Amino acid sequence: MNPTRILLVGANGRLGKEISKLIKSDARLNLADVCNRGDSIETKMKEIDVAIDVSHPDVTNDLCSTAVKNTVPLVIGTTGHSPEQRKAIENAARSVPIVLASNFSIGVNALFALTRAAGRILGPEFHPKVSETHHQMKKDAPSGTAKTIAQILRRERDDGVEIPIESIREGEVVGEHTVIFAGPNEQVELKHRAESREIFARGALRAAVWIVGKPARLYSMEDVLGLK
Repeated sequence: MNPTRILLVGANGRLGKEISKLIKSDARLNLADVCNRGDSIETKMKEIDVAIDVSHPDVTNDLCSTAVKNTVPLVIGTTGHSPEQRKAIENAARSVPIVLASNFSIGVNALFALTRAAGRILGPEFHPKVSETHHQMKKDAPSGTAKTIAQILRRERDDGVEIPIESIREGEVVGEHTVIFAGPNEQVELKHRAESREIFARGALRAAVWIVGKPARLYSMEDVLGLK
């Protein structure tokens, strides 16, 4: 079986470096090419099986149009997309398979599933909120993961009430997310703490191998992990 040939977009970033390191240590994977800010995506998207994007939302429109042109599956891990950029991803997913994930961690995606179940079990008497902490260099707040959790809770509750999110930026914290359900005289908490960026890199690569050969559609990490 031939190694999965991967184009890594955003290879110079923190997560990109982790992904690159793991690819090079795994004989089942091949780092076919890398793309960083200022590089032409068009010239890089040749003779590859899948592209992983961990760069910046500004790249999204070009990435999606080029992927469709070359029929290349995508794994997109950037967050903070504008409505226009999100639309570009959804449109591209009609032609090529795309995994869009706010967080590649297997544990975080289990947290998503547990949050959905807890919201359903606890019901309207319990009022949820989300707290997230990341390192000082993280630009977006709230995090994409926190937004995903809030979206899950809004869908489960279906009462139109916004879910409060507390965002903290301090030190070198890789990532911590807590979902708090406050009820009458009791409280339930679900928490995930990331201790290394390697967990995100491993999840991204798992998604990249999984997406090759799938039908065109917009997928999540919960699809990749069989949690849906």
